[in-house]
Amino acid sequence: MFNEVKHLFFDLDHTLWDFDLNSKLAYKQIFEEHELDLSLDQFIEVYEPLNLEFWRKFRENEITKEELRYQRLKTAFTACDYRVTDEQIDLYADLYIEYLPNNNHLFDGCIELLDSLNEHFEMHLITNGFNGVQQNKIEKAGLTKYFNIVLTAEAAGVKKPAPQIFHQALKMAGATVENSVMIGDSYAADILGAKNVGLKTIWFHITDQEIPDGEVVVHNLLDIQPLLGL
Repeated sequence: MFNEVKHLFFDLDHTLWDFDLNSKLAYKQIFEEHELDLSLDQFIEVYEPLNLEFWRKFRENEITKEELRYQRLKTAFTACDYRVTDEQIDLYADLYIEYLPNNNHLFDGCIELLDSLNEHFEMHLITNGFNGVQQNKIEKAGLTKYFNIVLTAEAAGVKKPAPQIFHQALKMAGATVENSVMIGDSYAADILGAKNVGLKTIWFHITDQEIPDGEVVVHNLLDIQPLLGL
C-alpha cells in the first residue's frame, strides 16, 4: 500500500506535539501567576472537551478566530462556576498563546520516528493552527529541520478537511496523491479530508473513537515505521 511513497504529510497538534500536556502547563503558569482560586485539574477537565468543540466549530467556519479564543475560556470558567471579567479573559487568552510554545513535550517516539524517516522521505506539515503560534512551537520543539513544507490553515486560507489545503500542500511540496501519505490524529480533518482528495492515510488513534473498517491505524508513533518498510 505504501510502496511508492516519497512524501509524508504530518499534522502537528495531537500527532507529534503533545497539545494537551503543553496546554495544561501553559494554564498552570497563568493560574499561578494570577493566583486563581480554582483547581487547575477541575478547569482542565472542563476545558479540554470544550476546546475541541470550539475548534470543530472554527474548522467548520461556524465561529471566528477571536470567538474561539474568547468562548472556550468564557464557557469553561462559567462551567466551573468561577467569575471572570471580559478583561481577564482577554488577558488570559493572550498569555495562553504566549506561554503555549514554552512547553514542548512531544509524543513518545516522535524524534526517533522523524530521525528514521528523514533518511528516506520528504516530510511536511499541514496544520489548522495559526502561523505565528505553530512556527513558534515547531522551532522551540526542535522540529524545524525535519520538514520541507509547513502549511497552516491561516496561510492557506482554508482549514482541513477542505480539499484546497491538501492540494496546496501537495503543489508546494512537488508531490502527488499517488506518492504521498497523510498522518494525523483527527479522523474528520486529517483522515477523511486527505482521503477525499485521494491520499493514503495513517490514523494516529489516541482517543476512544470507533475505528471504521479498513482504516490504517497506529496507537504509537513508532508503529508507523514498519508500515513504511522501516
